[in-house]
Amino acid sequence: MATSKVTVHPSAVRPAETGRAAEMALVERCRNGELGAFEEVYRAHAGRLYSLAWRMVGNPTDAEDLVQEIFLSAHRKLDSFRGEAALGTWLYRLAMNQILDHLRSRAARAGQLTDGIEDATLIEDAMAHKLDASAIDRVDLERAMAQLPEGCRAAFVLHDVEGLEHREVAEVLGVAEGTSKSQVHKARLRLRVLLGRK
Repeated sequence: MATSKVTVHPSAVRPAETGRAAEMALVERCRNGELGAFEEVYRAHAGRLYSLAWRMVGNPTDAEDLVQEIFLSAHRKLDSFRGEAALGTWLYRLAMNQILDHLRSRAARAGQLTDGIEDATLIEDAMAHKLDASAIDRVDLERAMAQLPEGCRAAFVLHDVEGLEHREVAEVLGVAEGTSKSQVHKARLRLRVLLGRK
């Protein structure tokens, strides 16, 4: 007796479903020890994770070391990936934890504490300055970003530089979406002040 095959036209499958299924298949290949599978994960995500690390720590050598640590951690923790979020989001979360741990240990070694930027005079200063994007040198921006408290810097880099939505930033950082919005806003205010002092 002949059975009829049901075929699904590729356009009937939503891209997110196809992407998520492909990610889970790749993760399963990694878990099974297939040669080259984890290299695919590395190639797909290393560039963005390096960019994130470099912007957060401000040092290319530290950023390279961190990317290696992030992928070692990802390899060890791959069994905990359940596909509830995109693989890239999961890797960002691992990366941010690794990067923030690095920054905290660096600050502790240097005996520095990061300050909040809640004070009213800072906000008044920020409102008094206008950012002229064409006048801002990339180096000045990178230096100013390095002066942001780590929470603000992380949210700013993920949202304004990497282009993640606030809900994604919140997921990566393990905070509420409102906290992400607040941190990005504070970072922008602080950057206005820092860049206005040139």
